[in-house]
Amino acid sequence: MPRFSANISMLYSELPFMERFAAASADGFGAVEYVGAYDQDGAALRDLLDRHGLVQALFNLPAGDWAAGERGIGCLPDRVEEFRQGIGIAIDYARATGCMQLNCLAGIAPPGHDRAVLERVLTDNLRYAAPRLADAGIRLLLEPINTRDIPGFLVNSTDEYERIAGAVNHDNLYLQYDFYHMQVVQGDLLPTFARLQSRIAHVQIADNPGRHEPGTGEIDYTNIFKALDAADYAGWVGAEYRPSAGTTAGLGWFEPWRTRA
Repeated sequence: MPRFSANISMLYSELPFMERFAAASADGFGAVEYVGAYDQDGAALRDLLDRHGLVQALFNLPAGDWAAGERGIGCLPDRVEEFRQGIGIAIDYARATGCMQLNCLAGIAPPGHDRAVLERVLTDNLRYAAPRLADAGIRLLLEPINTRDIPGFLVNSTDEYERIAGAVNHDNLYLQYDFYHMQVVQGDLLPTFARLQSRIAHVQIADNPGRHEPGTGEIDYTNIFKALDAADYAGWVGAEYRPSAGTTAGLGWFEPWRTRA
């Protein structure tokens, strides 16, 4: 059956970050994920995971200055050294927390730059990262994101993931498949999932429009969860949405699966 992870960068935002682990566990999630926690001590993060019986499902490679609006640096020609230094930092945090997969955010295309140049920078960075993470026993993921939520984001669709992955040409480059982003960009959610399942290492969910919890929009998540179950999808399903009226109060969608777990 699907296993659910709470994205505590978006869920439980009414609590301090380090208190969100306990809240996710109390609500029945088996894992947590987040944008990044590089400002926290790795041992302290591991202690919270162990204390609350949680798995660290995923976090991102260092993604630049998030507060200033940066959303990844993988495609930025003037940040290559920073990106590559971040690989070692991310591996250290992954080892500290027992995390087996790290996501790369490609970043926002700078105005006036040629897309082909930016894709080459991203491809070269992924070629650098993939074998180093493989040697550490960690999967590298790449996530397409819609340009309505993040205008100018470089990688938007599964077709673009496939093209870039083909250029990288390394087995350790997987797809992070966010049903919300893909509904906005391309639709055809379950056939695309089925076609690419062997390369999908992590799934995320939110409804559309609004990016709120499942059941608030147009995506049939009852059918999607049944399809994931039938497909024996073994990865985590990351709840990455903006709660409409409090995280715990909005977990009705989760109840059937929490009960089965």
